[in-house]
Amino acid sequence: MHLHDFWFLLIAFLWTGYFFLEGFDFGIGVLTKLLARDRTERRVLINTIGPVWDGNEVWLITAAGATFAAFPDWYATLFSGFYLPLLAILVCLILRGVAFEYRHKRPEDRWQRSWEHAIFWCSLLPAFLWGAIFANLVHGVPIGRDGNYAGGLSDLITPYALLGGVVTLVLFTFHGAVFAALKTDGDIRTRARRYAARLGLATVAVAVPFLVWTQGDSGNARSLVAVVIAVLALATALIMNQRGREGWAFGLSGVAVTAAVAMLFLALFPEVMPSSLDPAWSLTAANAASSPYPLKIMTWVGVIMLPLIMAYQAWTYWVFRKRIGTRHIPAAH
Repeated sequence: MHLHDFWFLLIAFLWTGYFFLEGFDFGIGVLTKLLARDRTERRVLINTIGPVWDGNEVWLITAAGATFAAFPDWYATLFSGFYLPLLAILVCLILRGVAFEYRHKRPEDRWQRSWEHAIFWCSLLPAFLWGAIFANLVHGVPIGRDGNYAGGLSDLITPYALLGGVVTLVLFTFHGAVFAALKTDGDIRTRARRYAARLGLATVAVAVPFLVWTQGDSGNARSLVAVVIAVLALATALIMNQRGREGWAFGLSGVAVTAAVAMLFLALFPEVMPSSLDPAWSLTAANAASSPYPLKIMTWVGVIMLPLIMAYQAWTYWVFRKRIGTRHIPAAH
């Protein structure tokens, strides 16, 4: 295996980890308006991700940084071509983090309601935009002979990209509902399971056509395996949720997210950004990669640091593993 192939796989792993973890983060943010009936229940939902949401975003920083170092041409074309949607995501992530920290700083109803709106919209919009961005990556975008993006914003708004955005939005919200059922108790836990059942059916309705479309348009034998795993995991997660097995349901919804993201990368490889103008102008893992020497240095750093980061984050989830409910929320919050 060449180093650029290894780093493609590692970056795919980082993005998959980010969507697995940040996926239920976004889902919880959306559910603060859909599932929670009052401010106390919204606080319960926020507290389920309170100790971990910022750690989950480390995966995004690492994935973007690794792309910049290992595939500078890919990074340059991606971040210039998708400048506006990526800027919107960045603004949302900043506002969302501020909202988590500032919401409870003042007791006024208007103050808290404003930050709660920010949490909802700044969770919903990135969940949609990430799906649209990655759908465009797989489907292909206008890339010229010089390797630069040659289109405009309208070239990114296609039926396939919009469907991809809807899929990630619904899938992440389902993932969040299963996580809420796993992490809460009382009435909100029961309602989270009911929401998960509905959202799971909605996810099947939009995800299966998208995965079939992707497989037919860009897929291969490897991506087909990922499609089958994603569909089976999603269906089994629905069954486990119906039986009240929240741990299994969450694990399987995570497998569905992981397999769906893996399917996109498997369909993409060995290209990193296909050109819709001319296949010969596509960016590949080989022609967009850094030289071998920096890749060697990065490999040693990644092999040492990534297991440490994963171990620390696993320990964090273990420490904050207990359920919470409305009885844990003080009267003044």
